[in-house]
Amino acid sequence: MTLISLLQAAAPAAGQAQGGSQWSFWIMIIALFVIMWFFMIRPQRKQQKELEKFRSELKKGDKVITAGGIYGTIGEIEEKTVLLKVDGDVKIRVDKSSIVRDTTDVQAQQK
Repeated sequence: MTLISLLQAAAPAAGQAQGGSQWSFWIMIIALFVIMWFFMIRPQRKQQKELEKFRSELKKGDKVITAGGIYGTIGEIEEKTVLLKVDGDVKIRVDKSSIVRDTTDVQAQQK
């Protein structure tokens, strides 16, 4: 009989501990989400905004690289597309969103 009374006395204490661990579980989940947002999502949004600003400031004569690795000089800019002079008389029209980097400053420093 003493074993049963000990188990009955321990049951409410276990219920209270479980309630407390449930709160700590949710606090850990929320903290994990906040940390993930701070280190992963926030920097990615910042980088995306910088890339959008770069694309909106493109001008004729800029030397750029496309997402496919094509180097070219901007010859003409339209609302959503750009005409790239690739080599000699070779020109291609690419979507503005495929331009990822400006190499004008890099090539000037190498000379």
